Amino acid sequence: MSNIPETGRTQRVQIRLIVIQVLVFSLLLTLGGRLWYLQIRNGDEYTAEAAGNGVQQVVQPAVRGSILDARGVPLADNETRLVVSASRTELLKMKDDGVGVLTRLADVLGMKAKDVQDKVRLCDAKTPQPCWNGSPYQPIPVTDEATTQQALQIRERAEDFPGITAEPTAVRRYAAPAKAKTAQVLGYLSPVTDEEIKQAQDGPSPYLRSDQVGRSGIERTYDKELRGKAGVTRYEVDNLGRVMGEAENDPAVAGSTLVTSLDARVQAVAEYELAQAMKTVRQETDKITGRKYEADSGAVVVMESKTGRVVSMASQPDYDPNDWVGGISGKQYAKLTSKKSNYPLLNRGIQGQAPAGSIFKVVSASAAVRGGHAFNDLYECSSSYSLGNQTFANFESQGHGPITLGDALKYSCNTVFYRLGHDEWVKDGGIKPKKDAKNWFYRTARDFGLGSETGIDLPNEVKGRIPDRQWKQDFWKANKDAWCKEGKKGGTYVQQIAYESCLEGNQLKAYDSINYAIGQGDVLVTPIQMATAYAAISNGGTLHEPTVGKAVISPDGKSVREITPKAAGKLPVSARTIKDLDKGLRSVVEPGGTAAWRFGGWPQDKIPMRAKTGTAQVYGKQTTAWFATYTDDFTIVMTISQGGTGSGAAGPAVRKIYDALYGLDAEGNQDKKRALLPKPQKALPKIQSDGTIYAPKVKPYDPVPITPEQQPGGQEPQLPLQPGGQPGLTGSPASTGRQP
Repeated sequence: MSNIPETGRTQRVQIRLIVIQVLVFSLLLTLGGRLWYLQIRNGDEYTAEAAGNGVQQVVQPAVRGSILDARGVPLADNETRLVVSASRTELLKMKDDGVGVLTRLADVLGMKAKDVQDKVRLCDAKTPQPCWNGSPYQPIPVTDEATTQQALQIRERAEDFPGITAEPTAVRRYAAPAKAKTAQVLGYLSPVTDEEIKQAQDGPSPYLRSDQVGRSGIERTYDKELRGKAGVTRYEVDNLGRVMGEAENDPAVAGSTLVTSLDARVQAVAEYELAQAMKTVRQETDKITGRKYEADSGAVVVMESKTGRVVSMASQPDYDPNDWVGGISGKQYAKLTSKKSNYPLLNRGIQGQAPAGSIFKVVSASAAVRGGHAFNDLYECSSSYSLGNQTFANFESQGHGPITLGDALKYSCNTVFYRLGHDEWVKDGGIKPKKDAKNWFYRTARDFGLGSETGIDLPNEVKGRIPDRQWKQDFWKANKDAWCKEGKKGGTYVQQIAYESCLEGNQLKAYDSINYAIGQGDVLVTPIQMATAYAAISNGGTLHEPTVGKAVISPDGKSVREITPKAAGKLPVSARTIKDLDKGLRSVVEPGGTAAWRFGGWPQDKIPMRAKTGTAQVYGKQTTAWFATYTDDFTIVMTISQGGTGSGAAGPAVRKIYDALYGLDAEGNQDKKRALLPKPQKALPKIQSDGTIYAPKVKPYDPVPITPEQQPGGQEPQLPLQPGGQPGLTGSPASTGRQP
């Protein structure tokens, strides 16, 4: 036992407790004082510093999905390039804000120092291009065209280039197999804009600042699928931009692959033949004006007749979509958007509008049947048709006497349709329409899909125009004030027209319906609309929504979403009438027909061909050439603005496209080894186990020599006299009546 008294032991414990209490109290007092100092005394200062800390993200763009043709040939994919980038965060840590580094970099890259500095500056409302519109915390591309030698210099002299990287990076490539640019169908990419990000302020934005976005074509329509999901690494940074730690990391997900219904080989043929036709026509002379044809623009659509899938779509003038890769220059952009270049960004297959001319007559023939006229009755094909003091003539004032509607298509007889259009206008009440007016000619056009979008999976399709009574009324309301202000009774011709329009511009006049019956006047159609309509005649009456996309395939190839064709409606006529139309159109390419001279030697017994020529007057311009054709497999429609007659300008090119599809020579003999696509492509490309798709080679287009009869020409030849002494009609220019 201890000798220490119990009282002494108790006092020691108490002293220890007191000491501990004092220490605890002192610590609490010190801690409280420190908290007071931090939160009260210097609270504002530390609050400001804390506000400067935050989370910043660095984006790793996703590899954009490829766009393939129906056989797996890449139309748009990605290629690895040496990309030199600059870290703006690292540059700003330097005393001169990185000016010295960027100057040395410019010397290595062979660029101007100012150009390099401009590329890494941040965009704002006052900063012109070039500038960086993405996050300042991620590498800013300076060039994507660095050579291996330049990249090695930067890497070997890393101490001279702090904050500069030179790394292989995937960038967009438009492959142009067999020189087929496919420009307007594919579209192009450009960086997301501040406006697009701001539009999603009320919800999660679908874009990151680093994103490249599809701006036109299928790059835009299928942008979400192709773009994938960018990888994002989030860093905690202080107010000086120093990284304090990694907060979160979301890996990138590559975009899906889009398989299209396009065939790169056919696309190459279509582009080449359209361009050659326009080039050739420019050497021809317009007999009316004595001037060379301008042939300033054109388009061609090749479509599967039974499905509405687009096999090829070409538009002239065109451009190289690779010009947009890495940022387009101001000079290039001005060229692509200028009137002088005739706006090559326009896809004239879906955006080019013009009067239809005589290819519209299938609509008028159908309307006449709906109005009670028998297809095989006889209708007078006189050399001209008179209305008051106006005369509406056939081409070169030729006539055929009484003929059927099928023969009216064969000879492209205007006067048959003039009479039918005028008769229906009278039945409907003329200037004062009946309440129960049938308006068969206008209703039938709309039922053929004209005057509205076809629904094709390409952006910015235009509707065209069917100038019925309602359109007349709306147009008059929109222009009445200007007409009344400009109009003057007894003034100049223009003033007199404005005066009449002011008083009666909302009335559907007799000459409106007469011109309309042959696709003239205020009618506007697009090539895709007419291709859809003619394909419907070919397949027995089904109007399809045209499609370019065929399937979306996941990056690993395991998920495939097929894009199936959709029926948009039925032609508004019976199966009997469709057969009658088909027979009449077949006769157009047979002896005596307006397109016969372009299809000499065609194997009609093996591959039945149907066609319709069209030559449309356009106010203030030379005539627009149209050529609409189909077989059981494909429908082809071509148009050339200011190109003369339909069969004269477009006929040879359309024939050459068919020759390539079916493997035909000039005499009509078929070589299946040369046939590019004798039947529509049904199966999807074969997907490998790793998700890649086999891509067959595409040989350059080798045009087959053509016979003298197939030589292009803007004017149609004179046909021999038909039985009975009547000369055959050889074309279908619009009437000589007043145009809008």
